[in-house]
Amino acid sequence: MSGTQALTRLPLLQAQRDARANLQTRGFISGYRGSPLAGYDFVLERARRLLDRHGITFMPAINEELAATAIIGTQEVSAQPDVTCDGVFSMWYGKGPGLDRAADALKHANSIGTSPNGGALIVVGDDHNAVSSALAHQSEFQFASFLMPVLSPASIAEIPEFGLFGWAMSRFSGCYVGLKLESETIESATSIAIDMDQPTISLPDFEFPPDGVHYRWPYPQLEAEARLQQFKLPAALAFAGANNIDRVVMSCATPRLGIMTTGKTYLAVRQALAELGIDEQRAAEAGLAVYKVGMPWPLETAGARKFAAGMAEVLVIEEKRSLIESQLKEALFHEPEARRPRVIGKTDERGRLLLPGTGILLPEMIARVIAQRWVELAPQNHAREYFARLDQQQNRMDLSGESRPPFFCSGCPHNRSTVPPPGSRVLAGTGCHLMSVFMDRNTSGFLHMGAEGANWPGQAPFCKTSHIFQNLGDGTYTHSGSLAIRQAVDADINMTYRILHNDAVAMTGGQAVEGSLSVPRMTRQLHAEGVRQIAVVSDEPDKYPATVNFAPGVTVHHRDDLAGVEKELSGIAGVTALVYDQVCAAEKRRRKRRNAAQAKLQNKPEAGDTRVFINEAVCEGCGDCVVQSNCLSVVPRATPLGLKRQIDQSMCNTDMSCLKGFCPSFVTVTGVPAGQSLRRPQGSPGSGRRQFA
Repeated sequence: MSGTQALTRLPLLQAQRDARANLQTRGFISGYRGSPLAGYDFVLERARRLLDRHGITFMPAINEELAATAIIGTQEVSAQPDVTCDGVFSMWYGKGPGLDRAADALKHANSIGTSPNGGALIVVGDDHNAVSSALAHQSEFQFASFLMPVLSPASIAEIPEFGLFGWAMSRFSGCYVGLKLESETIESATSIAIDMDQPTISLPDFEFPPDGVHYRWPYPQLEAEARLQQFKLPAALAFAGANNIDRVVMSCATPRLGIMTTGKTYLAVRQALAELGIDEQRAAEAGLAVYKVGMPWPLETAGARKFAAGMAEVLVIEEKRSLIESQLKEALFHEPEARRPRVIGKTDERGRLLLPGTGILLPEMIARVIAQRWVELAPQNHAREYFARLDQQQNRMDLSGESRPPFFCSGCPHNRSTVPPPGSRVLAGTGCHLMSVFMDRNTSGFLHMGAEGANWPGQAPFCKTSHIFQNLGDGTYTHSGSLAIRQAVDADINMTYRILHNDAVAMTGGQAVEGSLSVPRMTRQLHAEGVRQIAVVSDEPDKYPATVNFAPGVTVHHRDDLAGVEKELSGIAGVTALVYDQVCAAEKRRRKRRNAAQAKLQNKPEAGDTRVFINEAVCEGCGDCVVQSNCLSVVPRATPLGLKRQIDQSMCNTDMSCLKGFCPSFVTVTGVPAGQSLRRPQGSPGSGRRQFA
């Protein structure tokens, strides 16, 4: 199963284990999508019947802090007089920046506490290499600032195990418990073994205060602070020690050297050792032991000190900033010198860099440090051959530095909606439309989600520019962007919000926007907030009859009139808004395929489509169609008469923007069923040969 499927299986396992323990619990899941957990809500939706059968409610939220607040409500249930269950085990999910956004709610949550038969798991997806995030993210330090324990599974197989540990720890200690998942783990797939009896949970002997550590009302703030630090966190540490969440995974009789690691990096360490020819026998002979930390904060120091006792040196290998290394050094500070090893990690004992705190740690990076630091550990011939292969591969790589920039899908509304009037300035925002900053569209800058345009009040008094355009997606508008518009109105500055209403959140898989905010309803909200003038631009303006309940003064235009509408709005003082209404191209294609599949199942005729082709005999290769459409489906084609253009039918989403150029080479064919290929008529030149796939 995939990582998201394992995460979906987790609450089902908890429900089944509770039922076997004669607990009548319920489950609750809420959060906000975002890579690496982009597809989690999709999997939950597909499993909704199964979730319902096990008493688990899935309720996606408008944004991350509201989801966290709903989780707080689940832990308050047990204290209510009309409670209908023994407790609610709950899960919050989101990406790293979403954890930042929900920080205030989660600090309150951890202070307030959980219920004895409930528990709360805070699942965060970390994008260490900034593959799909504005910033590279590491969540452990946020969890530490909340005084919230965090577990770090190394593989998909450990997601159910650590998740069940997390809920049990939360119930035992009264703490909310974090579960850190990295993109390389959650976005992969493997075969795993599911055992209802595993893991076994051991509850340690622990002296709790007379009034316990769980949710209560009222809770004086200073009492809650003392309870968290003096009882709840120590209880979590005792639970971790009793259940061997941190464990020795490679041992030897007389260890001299130790490696301490955590999460996905543990797998990189094992691969590095294997590449160097260091198996368990070789490690034992050389005195090497490996300690896998399952709870990076707070570090369970009793087990860590026992592992490190008497060693000459411990190498701490962890991605990003050092967290375990500093805790280990503090734990060993008062140890007798004879039992205190040298601890190195990000730097060596002289402060020289060993392992970077940026990017991700690859096995070959770890292998080089191990081989250089402990020369006698790896078989020399094996290590030399391995590094020679690495150097050879590196030399074969193209080191030109060129990269392929991200680009809009074929037929994407942003191809046209993000085109600014000549001479105007545009600010970018979160969403697919951010890619306009890589194009010649005078678009720059991006901020955190929901801040779109809120920086302009800080610039406007000090710039000669009198007006700017701000791009804003409909998903971000619903999430938090509407507050930025309210701020702009209050600041009384000149700007036009270009709200891109695509009817789907393309970046995370095409989900519907929470609240299903229609264009008419959006215009009424904008009008109520004080936006001076609102215009709606659409590829299908005729779909709005005169009876549509738009806000007062709203005008509706075809997308061909975009430039004129933008120019008009830019001349109006104050905050104006342009709502660009066109369905996401990728989602439009999905819907066509779903409709075609449904029609086939029902033995109904498929709806005809209109397709565009280029007659190569007429095309002169001027490229105006590319300029007009900015579309990837218009591709070059080498012919004996020079470079021509053709339409890549496998990618085309029939946006038809390429027809805006004045060119006689274009041909449209109507009535083509979705997904069907076209062939030359039998008997014609080239008949039987597939022309368009």
